Amino acid sequence: MLGNFLIGLREGLEASLVVSILIAYLVTSGRRHLLPRVWTGVALALGVCAALTVGLGLQARQLTFQTQEIVGGTLSIVAAGFVTWMVFWMATAARSMGAQLRGRVDATADGPAWGLVLVAVLAVGREGLETSLILWTNTRQATGDGVGERTSTPILAALLGIAVAAALGHLLYRGAISIDLTRFFTWTGALLVVVAAGVLAYGFHDLQEAGVLPGLRSYAFDVSGVISSSGWLGTLLKGVLNFSPQTTWLEAGVWVAYVVPVLALFLHRVRRPVPFAAAR
Repeated sequence: MLGNFLIGLREGLEASLVVSILIAYLVTSGRRHLLPRVWTGVALALGVCAALTVGLGLQARQLTFQTQEIVGGTLSIVAAGFVTWMVFWMATAARSMGAQLRGRVDATADGPAWGLVLVAVLAVGREGLETSLILWTNTRQATGDGVGERTSTPILAALLGIAVAAALGHLLYRGAISIDLTRFFTWTGALLVVVAAGVLAYGFHDLQEAGVLPGLRSYAFDVSGVISSSGWLGTLLKGVLNFSPQTTWLEAGVWVAYVVPVLALFLHRVRRPVPFAAAR
């Protein structure tokens, strides 16, 4: 699924850049002996994220259908909020991220061992926790209930994106390649706004199915006779845009109300010139 691949790629590259900055700064400042602390923090962050993902999956199996839909819908709305925050944060903070991380390393390197471990946990864990929640909601939406034979497809897409991000991060650290990160985060950010709109709209659909919100059978359009949700086109549109052949008026309204202003604000933000003092 393109949406999950983009999530894995973007979040994975952010985490890879964070780790690369931490490692490069420790090596160039003659503090190579502190590297195990960084890797310990990375391992802890990944462990917490994996536990969260597994815990969400196991918990969902024990809930009634209505409760599943309420929990899933609520988490989808939260996940859309995370994506929105992530996109706008990266658009403004990417240029100063390196300086902030180096400052944290200097403040904790000479203190207790757990200090630098905590820096790595917080730096990597933020991306990881966001990714876990977003991927769980996307996987659940792609399969209907988050369980089934098709569950592996969105997960594999996300893992592929993370693997590509890790490879790019390693090559960037080694100086083997150069990427225009501003352009990369601009394009992926715009695509993720569209992905987040689909996640948000489907979250409201879940709440409609749970009976919390009305209008479940009031369709803005119904093209299920032309596009089957189980066919290749329906699967493709579902994976990329969270498109449903039967879209309610509430889903359509939420999608438009989100994507139009958020995409406009994002494009305005990334096109705005950065003051010299903030760019250093």
